[in-house]
Amino acid sequence: MSLVDELKSAVTPRAALLVVGVLALQLLFIASYVGALHHPKPRDVPFGVVAPPQVSAQLLGQLERLPGNPLDPRTVTDEAEARKQILDRDLDGALIVAPRGRTDTLLVASGGGTVLSSALETIFTRVEGAQQRTVRTVDVAPASPGDFDGLSAFYLVVGWCVGGYICAAILAISAGSRPANRERAVIRLGVLALYSVLGGLGGAVIVGPILGALPGGVAALWGLGTLVVFAVGAATLALQAVFGIVGIGLAILLIVIAGNPSAGGAFPLPMLPPFWNAIGPALPPGAGTWAARSIAYFKGNDMTGSMLVLSAWAVVGAAITLVMSSLKREPESEPASAGGPGTPGRG
Repeated sequence: MSLVDELKSAVTPRAALLVVGVLALQLLFIASYVGALHHPKPRDVPFGVVAPPQVSAQLLGQLERLPGNPLDPRTVTDEAEARKQILDRDLDGALIVAPRGRTDTLLVASGGGTVLSSALETIFTRVEGAQQRTVRTVDVAPASPGDFDGLSAFYLVVGWCVGGYICAAILAISAGSRPANRERAVIRLGVLALYSVLGGLGGAVIVGPILGALPGGVAALWGLGTLVVFAVGAATLALQAVFGIVGIGLAILLIVIAGNPSAGGAFPLPMLPPFWNAIGPALPPGAGTWAARSIAYFKGNDMTGSMLVLSAWAVVGAAITLVMSSLKREPESEPASAGGPGTPGRG
């Protein structure tokens, strides 16, 4: 057999196409992660200013003109309202200007990301110093001592997402690369739902009672984890039902390559470049990370949008899986070993 024949035998055209696809995913992974995270800096951070009327307008103008537009400042009536808006996740910080004296107060929320809190401190140390004033920092929603750099919520959600798409991929390809009928699709979705409940509970218990990494109720994190796992798994099943084995690669593209660096985990959303800042909240890792931090540090505030995003992925993914399974098509052939020696495998 010639070298060309050996090559064709060892690497089929289909395998060659899949290898090219893997190479593309590898390069997209590098481009996405490095592109999102190589040069983080705050952009248009929602920020409150509580100041006497005679200095408020001037201070707002000064903050709006800072190089790089790190802040999106707006006037807040008083300190209590500023604290409330931070806990409601409408603001990421606020400056309380002392009407008398030269020491102002910077309110931050490290539970939403310690990197952003540190960036705000750096900005206002410089701004206040230029005015011969000093600033003291008060953390309104501090990250747990067991949650280094506020990353535990992100890693928890990443774990849930990984479990979701791996479980779905195994279910999808274990007996044929496409669901052959509605009954099989329903069973796979049912198994995925059970797996999601167990995976959500396991993650919540690990980060809570076992490691003490995240505060917040186990029940709330359990519910969130169940939804995250099922949403990612249902989306993976849907993509695989439409595109075959290539759909699993598309799931990795959406969840891992696009979703993880844009989730606001390593760097909160206001510190990401515009593209990743825009797509992050619409993908399961970003929606899950936002909701997990809300549960842990912000009394469950501002979760509606994230929960709707995750629910949409779950419902649409399940619906597409069921619709595709109902379409008539010839069962795909499978290895004989799937049904035992000498017998055809069931699709």
